Amino acid sequence: MFEPVQLRTFLAVAQTLSFTQAAQRLGVRQSTVSQQVRRLEEAAGSRLFARDTHGVELTEDGEAMLGFARTILEANERAAGFFAGTRLRGRLRFGVSEDFVLTRLPEILAGFRYEHPEVDLELTVELSGTLHQRLDAGQLDLCLAKRDGADGPGQLVWRDKLVWIGSGQLRLDPRRPVPLIVFPPPGITRARALDVLERHGRPWRVACTSASLSGLVAAARAGLGVMAHAQGLIPAGLVRLPGRAGLPELGGVDFVLLHGRRQARAQEAADALAEAILAGGDRLHRPLP
Repeated sequence: MFEPVQLRTFLAVAQTLSFTQAAQRLGVRQSTVSQQVRRLEEAAGSRLFARDTHGVELTEDGEAMLGFARTILEANERAAGFFAGTRLRGRLRFGVSEDFVLTRLPEILAGFRYEHPEVDLELTVELSGTLHQRLDAGQLDLCLAKRDGADGPGQLVWRDKLVWIGSGQLRLDPRRPVPLIVFPPPGITRARALDVLERHGRPWRVACTSASLSGLVAAARAGLGVMAHAQGLIPAGLVRLPGRAGLPELGGVDFVLLHGRRQARAQEAADALAEAILAGGDRLHRPLP
């Protein structure tokens, strides 16, 4: 009833909330994306997206379709792999940003390991800036990380907004420097936060620095300061600071997949994992409770 190509197009739009970005990800025209979504809506007998001049949002039926689309595509891929009679093998060096430590990425990786048990998956968790460096050095085959700027390299998984977060009891004194909880260099989020504060003439001080997201979250929960963080990945126990806190806007952030130097043995495994991440991308910005 539901065509795989229509479901993949639907997932691309759902994850980027943009028909333009979905078309770029899929390598097709925007009119093709609109056509595939329209056909899927006709097959479902329901409207899946609400579109206006402000953007694109999933409808209630669209939210329901997310789970069905993943299930159908995963079953389709399992069947195709079984009857093709081929199994992926080799080593896959996968780097992932610290941002995903507290998300449901492990569920996606577990599904990949189940489907491809003969792939030796080597996982590296690092800052996005460090992952970019390691990828350029040929030390990774694939990475999932933030990119610096919307026009940078990488295959868009989803677009989010950076916001200031902290403890619900935190109160900032506008007469004192902003207490920052940050990753060390070359953290992309750190660089954005410092740049924005400098451009707005806001004095700041580093209250806590850690290469571990868990360490930063613990400091923020203790009320030591504020963090710049993706709006869709706010950890439990922390809240977005209200506008009355007086902090400047941080802008958007893109989470992307980047492929390393193509090695024949790793290429197919990297492509398969990238496909699994894109198919389950909506689960990535659902933090664990």
